[in-house]
Amino acid sequence: MEITLQERTADHVRIYFERTQDDQIDRMLPRSVNSLDQALENFAQTKLPNAKSYGKTIYSDDRYIGDIWCYCIDPKETPNAMLSYCIFEKSCWGKGIASRALSLFLDEIAEKYSLSSVGAFTFADNISSIRVLEKNGFSVQESFVEDGRESVYLEYRVQDRG
Repeated sequence: MEITLQERTADHVRIYFERTQDDQIDRMLPRSVNSLDQALENFAQTKLPNAKSYGKTIYSDDRYIGDIWCYCIDPKETPNAMLSYCIFEKSCWGKGIASRALSLFLDEIAEKYSLSSVGAFTFADNISSIRVLEKNGFSVQESFVEDGRESVYLEYRVQDRG
């Protein structure tokens, strides 16, 4: 199985938004975007000079299956960026695809933005996501309850990558 990261387009944003309107994905993916118009506006912002977010599409054997992105990019802050990802194609869950995509993406953004650290939030009961992050060098920094849901914050240090 070949995993590649490809450029995002407005068409990808539309597909992603539609495919992630799913109860099971909702239970695992914290969201900040609630409409397609908002998703398209956020995407347009990534194309501006000095954009603070950047994303790629995840392909498995030439099939679009999810997205990965970073936001709040600022090499002067700690962490230098925040990370999120989602494999919306459920038949691809549990196959190591997210781990491989994350590895490729971390290599790219660390170099592209001269990052030394990346943070990520996930729900505490999303064990699969925590494992994907930990396999790629993230470590749990804190647990907390937000909006009645237990969550965890993990952080990755580029120099610790092995």
